[in-house]
Amino acid sequence: MTAAALGYGSAMLRRHLSSLSSLAVCALAVAGLSTLSADVARAGDAPAAAAVQPKPTAQEAKDFVKRVNADLKRLSTQAARAEWVKNTYITDDTEIMSADASELLMIYVKDAIKEAARFDGLALDAATARQIHLLKVSADLPAPNDAKKTSELATIASQMTSIYGKGKACKKEKGKSEPVCRDLEELSKVMATSRDYDELREAWNGWHSISPEITPLFRRYVELVNEGSQNLGFKEAGALWKSRYDMTPDQFETEMERLWQQVKPLYSDLHCYVRSRLAQKYPGKVKDEGPIPAFLLGNMWAQEWGNIYDVIEPYPGQASLDITSALKAKNIDEQRLAKMGEEFFVNLGLKKLPDSFWKRSMLIKPKDRDVVCHASAWDVTYDNDVRIKMCIQVDEDNLITIHHELGHIYYYQYYYDKPVLFQQGAHDGFHEAIGDAVALSVNPVYLAKLGILKDIPNNEKSLINLQMKDALDKVAFLPFGYLMDKWRWDVFSGKTSAADYNASWWKLRTQYQGIAAVDARPKDAFDPGAKYHIPANVPYARYFLARILQFQFHKALCDAAGHKGPLHTCSVAGNKAAGKRLSDMLALGASEPWPVAMKKLTGQETMDGKALLDYFAPLQTWLKEQNKGKTCGW
Repeated sequence: MTAAALGYGSAMLRRHLSSLSSLAVCALAVAGLSTLSADVARAGDAPAAAAVQPKPTAQEAKDFVKRVNADLKRLSTQAARAEWVKNTYITDDTEIMSADASELLMIYVKDAIKEAARFDGLALDAATARQIHLLKVSADLPAPNDAKKTSELATIASQMTSIYGKGKACKKEKGKSEPVCRDLEELSKVMATSRDYDELREAWNGWHSISPEITPLFRRYVELVNEGSQNLGFKEAGALWKSRYDMTPDQFETEMERLWQQVKPLYSDLHCYVRSRLAQKYPGKVKDEGPIPAFLLGNMWAQEWGNIYDVIEPYPGQASLDITSALKAKNIDEQRLAKMGEEFFVNLGLKKLPDSFWKRSMLIKPKDRDVVCHASAWDVTYDNDVRIKMCIQVDEDNLITIHHELGHIYYYQYYYDKPVLFQQGAHDGFHEAIGDAVALSVNPVYLAKLGILKDIPNNEKSLINLQMKDALDKVAFLPFGYLMDKWRWDVFSGKTSAADYNASWWKLRTQYQGIAAVDARPKDAFDPGAKYHIPANVPYARYFLARILQFQFHKALCDAAGHKGPLHTCSVAGNKAAGKRLSDMLALGASEPWPVAMKKLTGQETMDGKALLDYFAPLQTWLKEQNKGKTCGW
């Protein structure tokens, strides 16, 4: 799974109150702004003004929550529709329409959060208390109590994603009067398939040239969201983001570091081996020690390394693991690839997708307009109007991405009957982990049963090949998933100044990933902005957590299915007991604290990297043997 696989996304209502993706800037996710506009007030959308009020009652709190859920469903749907159109048809007008719809929702949510403070200290039933808590921590993009700043932030948010979506790297070529321009999709193909050092370097530098335009917008965005977070009672925006995990911000940072330290040794072993193979491939350009050049790992952001499997394959000559070629040999098209994902869930005993999914989703990139291809899953109406936005390519990466996005979709399908404030994952890492946990069962044995692969050998060499292929994506991603928000936490807190944005970015990337930019970065470089989730304001800790949780969930599903043997040999395909365990947890949404949902699925109440380490135990043993005598680390 490479670039497209992290096309998952955020959503409305705290990224769907923490679930999806590309609704990134336009729903309740963008909350906490200014006072209510006259238009919204006339429409009766806002909670009542504060003024002098008698002491509230528990019944008033219940009535408040009921009203807020109804209002959020209506306003979030309006914002989601506008954002869907903007993402699938990028024009100046659709940008404005999206920003306007977002602004109304932002204003409403800010005032709802403010009114919710009236009920602080009141003895409430558990459901009401939890919904009020979820409302208070729902704003990904809070802004100050100023109408002009409300509008400004909505516009900035829309502009940043549009700059990214329309980004192209252009250069003049001999014999051509106009510059030749390539978008992210084209440049990503170069990163994935080329093995020419200079060509890769050029493609990498080309894409990273699109982000300096975002810099002034991002600086202002930081000022506004920090001010807005303070209005909501948080020190800064990072503290707000970290308050969503049923623990304090400091406890959450400690938990993230604990999980990283648990899995770091496996990453270090993988990094050491990959670097040594790249040093053989690019003699004199990659050294046997120190960080790896960022553009040589097959992915624009070096977040997943699966595209360079051919360079570092442990045992060439084993049975082919080229799933991409196998899919194409079967003449599987984009629609069929998506249908394969649905069939997996249905065979577990879960619901079929509604007909509207197939009518309303964008599965293929249109040829006549700019769109945001970044894969994302949506429930536009919070009422099972589920759809995917994705520019499918028929390859292994997209096969996995489809299962990932359908994990979001099936979560939506099982909790859409709940109040909007409960229509989110137990925490956002849960939402990201579901599809990936299922995809662990889409393994070669399963694909052989479908007739896509054949002659799958069962020996140690083929096992190491397969585990290496998986680790290049799942293990290689771990430090990137961790550092993305570490960088933003430092920006929000003021630890990293605007002048040091890029330097801090590369310091963290070298510290955690062991990669570096070969060329000196231009003074105006804003390399974080070349990664979608930064300009789109999508919190990223969820993806790191999902990489941990997917293995923990996979083990739980395998246990439910009665699997015996090593974890990496398990596929729960077609097992109704595993499907029941999964759907029971999905149906909770966010109605209970995440440890309750975790226990329902896994029997545990804590997040744990042990299942990931167990899954890759054969590979780690092999890596340690291969790395003997090498200078590991960077």
